[in-house]
This record gives sequence, structure tokens and C-alpha cells, in this order.
Amino acid sequence: MRLDKLLNTKDFRKAAKRALPAPMFHYLDGGADDEWTLAESTDAFARYRLLPEYLKDLSVVDTSTRVLGAELKSPLILSPTGMNRLFHHEREPAVARAAAKHGLMYSLSTLGTTSMEDVAATSTGPKMYQIYVHKDRGLTMEFVERAKASGYDALCLTVDMVAGGNRERDMRTGFTMPPRLTLSSLGSFITHPKWTFNLLRNSDFRLANVAHRQDALAGGAMGVIGYVNSQFDHSVTWGDAAKVIEAWGGPFAIKGILSPADAVRAHDAGATAVMISNHGGRQLDGAAAPIDCVAPMRDAVGDKMELIVDGGVRRGSHVVKALALGANAVSFGRPYLYALATAGEAGVDRMLGLMTSEIQRSMALSGCASVADCGRHLIMEPGN
Repeated sequence: MRLDKLLNTKDFRKAAKRALPAPMFHYLDGGADDEWTLAESTDAFARYRLLPEYLKDLSVVDTSTRVLGAELKSPLILSPTGMNRLFHHEREPAVARAAAKHGLMYSLSTLGTTSMEDVAATSTGPKMYQIYVHKDRGLTMEFVERAKASGYDALCLTVDMVAGGNRERDMRTGFTMPPRLTLSSLGSFITHPKWTFNLLRNSDFRLANVAHRQDALAGGAMGVIGYVNSQFDHSVTWGDAAKVIEAWGGPFAIKGILSPADAVRAHDAGATAVMISNHGGRQLDGAAAPIDCVAPMRDAVGDKMELIVDGGVRRGSHVVKALALGANAVSFGRPYLYALATAGEAGVDRMLGLMTSEIQRSMALSGCASVADCGRHLIMEPGN
């Protein structure tokens, strides 16, 4: 399909489903248990209605903002997502380059298939590195030093992986990392020859940032949850987070928080930002939608911290709603991964262009000439 025919996230999702073998698509697309939280994260935006204001000077609509110590052309961050090689052979550098072109912050996951040094070398844009705390505690501090040396603007600690979520789609499709041909998946690989050809041509699926210390995949394919349960340290506390924040000494986000009380704890530990996230509905099914947590969290922390809504964002109007409720920015993962799977860097470039245009248009139609103009006066909250 021609890229110019793809107009929104739903279009890119359909295109990605056509491009990917079933195990890879459902790993990208799926959530935990009954996938209620996965759907609710987006559906919850519909509960908030906008109250636009008119007859304002909107000859210039400035979407730029400063978040996590970086100047962004739009209040949109590309969330850290693992194992991008599963979706396209151009992997993480393609996403980082497209983000830089649009003046957006790119976030690289610990579980990326490209090293943080290689991403830094290929992208001139603002960047954040995301970490988990592994059982090898020395690896965590190594991440901090490598991120400093590579020129990353911010660091992010994900805290909601204390156990692997129950991702039943992956069980049904037999998804493993690296991908493995099985009787159940063979037909899907055969019917997606372009992806399979690139798999055979470039089959390097190493977790590039951890393989030198914890090459858990060296013994053969394993499920993602198996990796999480075998490698991540589940005894991490706020005291441990504070030590990492102190070692970094710069803009630092705690990702995976939904509770206002935890946001206060994050501030007390030294974090400068919270990424309000339920891990894309892939962990605790029944967890709150991030957009519902913005106003209570803003009330709890005041203006002491930056709040970033991570999850369910699919439209420019969603971004305006998040800003109006008190967020400084939003972040998303699935939309750009659908675009990556569809057409590599060109797909991500197209999708980010559409999304940033939607944000500017939604701000204009709401009567906002700048990000600072997006306040609670724009929102009719549920029940009103």
C-alpha cells in the first residue's frame, strides 16, 4: 500500500498486520489477560470532551515545548519499546532518525536490538535511555555511564515489571525471541516472504545493550516473560531508584506510575518527571488508564515535576486533552512500531508527520496558540 494512503494509526495498524508474521504482529499488538486495560487506555480519552474557545489570534500556533531537559518541536515523545528488529530490519536507528527529523525525543529501551552507542551515532535529535534494574546490579550503573558518554539527554527507569504480564496472545502464537520457526508459525512466515527474507538475510536479534553481560538468549529462543522473570531484579525499592537518579544527575523519569502517592515518592527520590503508564496494557489488566491519572497526579505534585502521559495516545486531540489535564507531554509506542513494520524509516517519518500536524490542528481548533494555553478550562470532565 502507498504510504500517502495511510492517514492515521488505524491505517498503519492494518498495514502492519499485513506486513508481519502472526507471532510478531500479535506480540506488538497484544496486551495482558483479557486486554481490558489495553483498550481502556485509548477509550478513556473519549470521556473527556473539549470546550474550545474562539476569536483568538491563531495566525501562529507554536507546538514547541521543553521536556526532560530537551527542546521539542511538539509535546510528543517516542516511548521506549523493546526488540524493534522483530518488526523491521532497519530496527531502532530508523525510528531515532525519523524522530530527530521531526524534532521529537526518541527513547531507547534496555531491550533494544541496537546499542545505545549506535543509536547515538545515527541520530542528532534529543534522546532518552530507558533502563530496568537487572539482577546484575553493576549493569545498571554501567548503563548510566554509557548513557552519559553517548550524550543522552535523559534517563528513564521502568518500575512496573515486577513480574511478567500474562500475555496470552504470545502463548497462542508461540512467540519467542529470537523468532523461531515452528509447525504452528510456518504458514505465517511463508505468507510474509518480505519479512522472512530479511530475517534470513539479517538474523541478528541480540539484545544489544545487555548481551555482553547477560546473554540470556545465547542458549536458544525464549519467551519475553521468561527473560523478564529470569533477569530482572524484583527487589528494587525507592532507595535503589534514588541511587540511580543521584548517579545520573540530570533529567530523570520514573515510568510505570499511576498512583499520585507514587508520584510524590518519585519526587522525593529525586526524579524530575513521571511517565504515567500502565505499560501499554501489557502488565496488570484492570489498571487505570493513564489519562485518568493526570489530574489527580498534577494536584498531588503541583508544578514540581513534569508529567508525561504514556499509553493510548492515537490522535492529536488526545494530546491536547492530556495537556489540558496537566500533562507536559505525551509519549507513544505502538503507533510508531506499526509504521516501522509497514515501511521502515519512511513509515515512521510519515506517521510522525501526520501526528504532529494533528497536534497543531487540534490546538488551533481548541483556541490554543501555544502549549501553555492548553489548560483545564478546555476540558469537560466525565460526569459534567
